[in-house]
Amino acid sequence: MTAEDLKDIIMAGLACEHIALEGDGRHWFATIVSPAFEGKRLIQRHQLVYATLGQKMHTDEVHALSMKTHTPAEWAALQA
Repeated sequence: MTAEDLKDIIMAGLACEHIALEGDGRHWFATIVSPAFEGKRLIQRHQLVYATLGQKMHTDEVHALSMKTHTPAEWAALQA
């Protein structure tokens, strides 16, 4: 799986303002900014992202995904 493939899958299931991915095809690190994260705890944010991947996590197409998840306001504050 390529970074573009993974990005497309996540964006198809979650409205994102920004996604940055790094990885080797199986192990990934993602920075994801989405308004869907508003009012959600960290685990809930991660669950939203994992839900977009569905069986890809279980079939080992994506072996590992580490992520930083931000709301648009949190992201803007980090960029300031």
